[in-house]
Amino acid sequence: MSKPKILVTSAAGHTGIPATLQLLERGYPVRAFVHREDHRSRRLEEAGAEIFIGDQYSIADMRKAMAGVQRAYQCAPTKTNSLHFGAIFAIAAQEAELDHVVVLSQWLADPDHPSVMTREVWMNDQLLKQLPNTTLTVINVGWFAENYFYVLETVAQLGILPMPLGNGDEKKNAPPSNEDIAATVVATLIDPESHADKIYRPTGPELLSPNEMAAIMGKVLGRKVRYLDIPESLMMKALISQGYPASMVAQLAIYAEEYRRGAFAVSAPTSIVCDVAARDADDFETITRRVVAARPEAVQTINNRLRALWNFMKIPFTSGANPEVIERRAEHVLLKSPTFVGDSQTWRKEHDPEVGFVQDYPGKDISPVALNRMTA
Repeated sequence: MSKPKILVTSAAGHTGIPATLQLLERGYPVRAFVHREDHRSRRLEEAGAEIFIGDQYSIADMRKAMAGVQRAYQCAPTKTNSLHFGAIFAIAAQEAELDHVVVLSQWLADPDHPSVMTREVWMNDQLLKQLPNTTLTVINVGWFAENYFYVLETVAQLGILPMPLGNGDEKKNAPPSNEDIAATVVATLIDPESHADKIYRPTGPELLSPNEMAAIMGKVLGRKVRYLDIPESLMMKALISQGYPASMVAQLAIYAEEYRRGAFAVSAPTSIVCDVAARDADDFETITRRVVAARPEAVQTINNRLRALWNFMKIPFTSGANPEVIERRAEHVLLKSPTFVGDSQTWRKEHDPEVGFVQDYPGKDISPVALNRMTA
């Protein structure tokens, strides 16, 4: 019996690439949806993927991408119009009568969240739950390990980990690797009967503080690295100066506030990577070594150091960014009374295993004490 063909959307992305490669290694035919040909798509093609180049916001392209496909990994582009993508995907998936879909969601997903992107993620999940002939697995991921490496150049060249994460000694995240997230996705794609209607939250193996992560980065890089708690406004300036879209930066500022509130520490770490993907979750040192080996800005040279100094010095001269102003200019839907997850009754209910969140969740519990700690 031939194995079902699987569609991977955003296949050239952080989790799309490892998910595609892992599926191919297991002998599954994969159609990789990408928006252009480049070194990433060529890598996937060389590994055996069928490359589909198109517009993920186009219903015509999505219908073509799903032709002859039985299952799909839905990974929305990292943009604030992800609900448009989600609606297009859901329409095409229903028409194609897919057997099973795995969606990359968010640990924060909630209908009343301050982040428009997070609200759209929640709505997208609800759309997929309505598909009449398709089973669904939701992968709820918190703060990726990848996020810490947005500032790899500054870490490697200047010895500073500058992020607005609050107290450097507080353990507030168990960061998962892209590879472990992908492995969880793959496990649920190839065995839908075991994972249908489940919600999984893959994490790293232990909660870490910013100071501990800075020390691990320093160990890998062979230099002293210290964590620097910076204002959100400075982070926003730094990311905008690097070319990140202002609308995306505004969402990251909200996520940094959730980080400081402890949202990503709730019910972490989990054993999901081990239990579902049958592998040990990557620790932060393993992740850092892999990233450092692949990124040229991690190599300590005079030119790299001068470039890092220049990029760091120009941050104060970058125009300031107000998240609310950015969102109004982008004409995002703004709620009158948004709530962070620690204050949201909906989020608490949907993340309580006693009322159905993470069915058959192995040996974990979210106690009222843990939830209340977020707003302390």
